[in-house]
Amino acid sequence: MKTLKSKLAVAVMAACLSFSASAAEIKVAYDADPVSLDPHEQLSGGTLQVSHMVFDPLIRFTQSLDFEPRLAESWERVNETTYRFKLRKGVTFHSGNTMTADDVIWTFNRLKTSPDFKAIFDPYSSMNKLDDFTVELISKYPYPLVLQTATYLFPMDSKFYSGKTADGKDKDAVVKHGDSYASTHVSGTGPFIVTAREQGVKVEFERFANYWDTETKGNVDKLTLVPIKENATRVAALLSGGVDMIHPVAPNDHERVKNAKDIELVTLPGTRLISMQMNQKSNAALKDVRVRQAIIHAINNEGIVKKIMKGFATAAHQQGPAGYAGYDEALAPRYDLKKAKQLMKEAGYEKGFKLSMLAPNNRYVNDAKVAQATAAMLAKIGIKVDLKTLPKAQYWPEFDVCAADMMMIGWHSDTEDSANLTEFLTMTRNTDTGRGQYNCGYYSNAEVDKLIELSNKETDPAKRSQMLKDVEGILYRDAAFVPLHWQSEAWGAKSNVHAAEIVNPMVMPYFGDLIVD
Repeated sequence: MKTLKSKLAVAVMAACLSFSASAAEIKVAYDADPVSLDPHEQLSGGTLQVSHMVFDPLIRFTQSLDFEPRLAESWERVNETTYRFKLRKGVTFHSGNTMTADDVIWTFNRLKTSPDFKAIFDPYSSMNKLDDFTVELISKYPYPLVLQTATYLFPMDSKFYSGKTADGKDKDAVVKHGDSYASTHVSGTGPFIVTAREQGVKVEFERFANYWDTETKGNVDKLTLVPIKENATRVAALLSGGVDMIHPVAPNDHERVKNAKDIELVTLPGTRLISMQMNQKSNAALKDVRVRQAIIHAINNEGIVKKIMKGFATAAHQQGPAGYAGYDEALAPRYDLKKAKQLMKEAGYEKGFKLSMLAPNNRYVNDAKVAQATAAMLAKIGIKVDLKTLPKAQYWPEFDVCAADMMMIGWHSDTEDSANLTEFLTMTRNTDTGRGQYNCGYYSNAEVDKLIELSNKETDPAKRSQMLKDVEGILYRDAAFVPLHWQSEAWGAKSNVHAAEIVNPMVMPYFGDLIVD
């Protein structure tokens, strides 16, 4: 196949690379490649991973989930509704333009219009410029998650993304699954520039010579990201030396990687919820809470963790794991096949019914196998499942239109509590605010909506935690979704690649800081 250097106008004129004796070139294999270069097109791990490579956030999480400054050097709370951020001076975009407060405010305003991100920024009324390197973020009410929000704000090059394309389209347009200017052109402040991209084959990055962070010890000058869908093939590529680092390493491959010479397995406990949504709009049976409860009782998620995930996950019974604000230890496992059959009978579906199911086959660890096991378990209560699995690039457009009766979704809360999960997965769908953007169950409960809105205005941690706990209880009783497990994470890397120093619970390794011996 002829490799296309793509139509990326990657603003690299000012990015002549400087190589040193310690410069390294690596190849990284993931289970799928990013669907777009637009940081605001899709709220997903793949998008955020690329954002940390090509752009920089105002602040970011450390491995221990503390905050550290990036493009914001410092911040302070001015009053109950105002946070002031002092921006770093001397930061250059890949285009050669200088980053100022104007770019940060432009990016904020664009995020407010993004279908996927606007719910995160809905609590804010405005961002104001005090001078070229100082901005104030104004919330509509006292909001407890301002710094968490700032980790989503990756300043874009407003001059680069303004104006019209040759065919008259707005360069700043956010187009989901579309061919927009921002999805194929990029100018960020990050450690890498994109030099070539072939969808489904590879993305090539080179070090940005004028990168502002001169303190980083990262020495990777060239990085190629390649998608390898099959777990065994991905591991084989690492063991044969074809790639230098991989993610994920499936649980049944852990020992193989651990025992390989000059290869290291790096693991972290995960908080990403893997769940199934039950579409009440497409299948009338799913409107009955007894049917939804029967489905949950029929699925042995602890068995899935043991047999399919090889213990490298934690069975979930609610949205947020232990340690999250809102976690309720009283919400117990519910696998009970006898009770599931009884509920089906009570609901008038003793003979079962048919439903369609969609799941990705290269997005989450063993996602297709988990979906297959789920379908087999539902067959035991008479539910005949028409299961279809798709690669990530084809799956998300289907998910966005809620194309099946049951659909798999994984979600990591970057606020590290359950509110973020509820806002996107179980609140009533609202296209104006972005609430419920990924709620393909069409579940709606006014009390849940009310409690989440109140929790977002509550600055007392104990009171806020109780509100979120109440939400978890309602979702549990309503069988709003099917909780499967919280996915743990594993990377494999050559021993000269210091992967353990850059990976994190958000599953967004900071490749700009990667050291390769």
